[in-house]
Amino acid sequence: MPDEKDAEALPAEEKLKEAEATSQGAPAAKASAKTAKATKAASATKATKATKAVEAGKASPAAKTEKAPATERRLVVTQIKSSIGTKPKHRGTLRALGLGRIGKSNVLPDRPEIRGMIARVPHLISITEEQTA
Repeated sequence: MPDEKDAEALPAEEKLKEAEATSQGAPAAKASAKTAKATKAASATKATKATKAVEAGKASPAAKTEKAPATERRLVVTQIKSSIGTKPKHRGTLRALGLGRIGKSNVLPDRPEIRGMIARVPHLISITEEQTA
């Protein structure tokens, strides 16, 4: 008999706890939903203002992007050796350079990030420089 009483009492207690949680949680849920909507609207407004400021040329120096020089140097990177048997980081670097098989070439901008990747796998690739006007 005690098992039957516990079985009957347990669902009643759970129902009571759920009722209390929903009655107390409903205003909190509404408030958090309102806060989330307000935050989303504020961030959208800031983003559009920043975009308009950049387009108008009135943005702060930090918001402006750097202009590319008139003649940007480019690198033609060609894979000349297989990546079989190389370290996983070397294979990943080749993939990041846009290479995947012997003889494949990719034209990349001459930037420090690209130069760093090239420095990691110089034994697998050949590099030639190209000027664009």
